[in-house]
Amino acid sequence: MTLGIINRIKSIVRSEIVRVFSLTSVSTLVKMCTGLVSMKIIALLVGPAGIALLGQLNNFVSIILSFAGGGINNGITKYTSQYRDNPDRLSRYLSVGLRLTVISGSTIGILLILLAIPLSSVILLNPDYAVVFRIFGFTLLLYAANNFILSVINGFKEFRQFVTVNIAGSIIGLIFTVSLVLLYRTTGALVAAVTYQSVVLVVTLLIVRKAAWMNIHTLFRRFDKKIAAQFLKYTLMTLVSALMLPAAQLLLRGYIMTEISDTAAGWWEGMCRISNIYLMVVTSSFSVYYLPRLSEIADSLELRREIAKAFRIIAPLLLTGFTVIYLSRHFIVRMLFTEQFEPMTRLFIWQMAGDFFKISSWLVAFVMIAKAYTRTFIISEILAAAAYIALGYWLIKLNGVVGACQAHFIQYILYSAAMVLIFYKLLFTPHKIKQ
Repeated sequence: MTLGIINRIKSIVRSEIVRVFSLTSVSTLVKMCTGLVSMKIIALLVGPAGIALLGQLNNFVSIILSFAGGGINNGITKYTSQYRDNPDRLSRYLSVGLRLTVISGSTIGILLILLAIPLSSVILLNPDYAVVFRIFGFTLLLYAANNFILSVINGFKEFRQFVTVNIAGSIIGLIFTVSLVLLYRTTGALVAAVTYQSVVLVVTLLIVRKAAWMNIHTLFRRFDKKIAAQFLKYTLMTLVSALMLPAAQLLLRGYIMTEISDTAAGWWEGMCRISNIYLMVVTSSFSVYYLPRLSEIADSLELRREIAKAFRIIAPLLLTGFTVIYLSRHFIVRMLFTEQFEPMTRLFIWQMAGDFFKISSWLVAFVMIAKAYTRTFIISEILAAAAYIALGYWLIKLNGVVGACQAHFIQYILYSAAMVLIFYKLLFTPHKIKQ
């Protein structure tokens, strides 16, 4: 029995997902450290109200960045993974993908520049920050190009290159953010939030310059409308995904600011930032390993095994990590923020419980992205966001700012149950999967 357990542990350790998890953990550790330093400096210099304002901008930025490349990055990864052994077919997909990326990034960038003043008034409640949106518009295409290249690298499973670029991005982002915040305080933090992702393009180009696919014959071919239509499915999924959660958070944060206070909204934003940091370890592995892997699988039995294997590895890590974080919550808040943020320790238990179900549900939900189940994905995302907003308004009114985290928890219990119901046949009856 003991020998069987040892062999089981060895097989898990040697599995590809663990190797990728270990590799991406290095990148994530760097990103976490740089993010923590950046967060601490911003908290010290701009306080809870400034953090809340930055949270508003970050939600808007996440929506725009999702569409900077036409919303097709997951599609680029899928088709690169699917056709990496077919150079001619892969070339056709990459050529169309690059063209869509350039068109989308340029168009949205121009709109940001032209609409800078009204956007500043609506998003940041002050037209004086229009320069932030103009700078965002000018640098957006650089970000889109960088994401396109990273999606191709991911599809080829070039994990080391992917991790190298992300580590470089984290270090550059920290230097960039801290410099701007020290020089310009709140305005510097806002400018850093919209630009630091773009400056990594130079590093990415240096890393991939000798790749076989990185040439004019591969990337500049005749435009194929049928392939563009296939990418459109991912644009639609990205549209919904990019809008739903940030829009919900914008509404709930605005509700907290109106009904309670800007400071309370800053506590919630701080909790969300901590959540984003510790979940990076898992989500990085999802994007680097899990999506390309699911894209390859055409048999439901193999798919079932892959999902089960991921859950067996990730669930214990999550539970262990969350226990440590919860017991250390007072120290974490004091280390990352200031004494003004101490009340946010009440939010930890609900946020982490919701995050556990969030990751668990994603193990199944990623099938929708890998197999381009567009309609199912869109409907589930809309319903989930609607439930989050409705629960948030109700529970915030009843319990104050902690109600926002309680809504997060209940929403992902419901979402997890929905994923099991939607994919019951796929997970429990063997059949071929439509690619």
